[in-house]
Amino acid sequence: SKLTNLGHLEMTWRSSVRFHPLLVRILHKSRLRYYGKPEKKMDMPYQAYFEVADGSGMMSMVLWNSLCPEWYHSLKVGTVLLLEKYAIKSSYKFKTQATPGDAQMKRFATIEISLNVRDPPTEISIIPEEMVKPEWGLPEVKYRFITRSELDDLPHNHSCDVIGLVTFVGRVERARKREHSEDFWIYRWAHAIDGTSDQPFILELFATSQPDVFERIHPMTYLVCTQMRVIQGLTENPSRTVYLTTSNESQIFITGWHKGQPYTKDAKVKNFIQWMKSQSEADQIKKTVIGGYYPFPRPPDSFLKY
Repeated sequence: SKLTNLGHLEMTWRSSVRFHPLLVRILHKSRLRYYGKPEKKMDMPYQAYFEVADGSGMMSMVLWNSLCPEWYHSLKVGTVLLLEKYAIKSSYKFKTQATPGDAQMKRFATIEISLNVRDPPTEISIIPEEMVKPEWGLPEVKYRFITRSELDDLPHNHSCDVIGLVTFVGRVERARKREHSEDFWIYRWAHAIDGTSDQPFILELFATSQPDVFERIHPMTYLVCTQMRVIQGLTENPSRTVYLTTSNESQIFITGWHKGQPYTKDAKVKNFIQWMKSQSEADQIKKTVIGGYYPFPRPPDSFLKY
């Protein structure tokens, strides 16, 4: 069928009622958002957004309501989609933004693709990777992996991806979303090493829309975290307080979930695997810890400093 592209959509969307099919690759995926309220009677008040791209650039795609439970887990980073009967709307200005792995990629920020179960009823088709043709010009998924030795020099709020061997995972904790609120964020702390520094990555991992992975993080697993944010210098001794926290677009993967993920081709991921092959598993196991209370940033040594 006749296809359109994202660049053409941005130029013509106001003058069109129906749009030609789109062929895009998913580059980023947000956590699932529940926006239900007691006074509003909605069957499935869910929303998730994705950053999708073709040869012309990248745009947000929003999945609404009952399409979320049907499609959310099937739409992975790297998946190629054929979209038909979708709607185009002006972008929501206050949405968080994923940081593209390819800094040169053009971003169409004024509009977004809206996928609904009606008005119009969107048709979504997943194209198997082996059927994707080079002439379609779809971009590859790119990452921004860093090593632990590079972390201390990165600015506050910098976006990056990391891989490491888990040496510590804390118990699941919770924090109120707002003061006096009944809603809580669920999170846990973890340490991961990659052989490039004596210090581990300190990771604050909030529960994403991957409960099966979040609950199974344990020492000695290979942990990949994407779209993490650098938190720098919270106290007078910044070298001890730099850590990484998940963002709205973070994805977490552990041993057993890596197969087929696009990051397995990344050079820094391959370097980490090579380093792990040179390590003694028995030696590493002796250094691992699980559970317990983990105060961070750590309080000063004396009350006087406090």
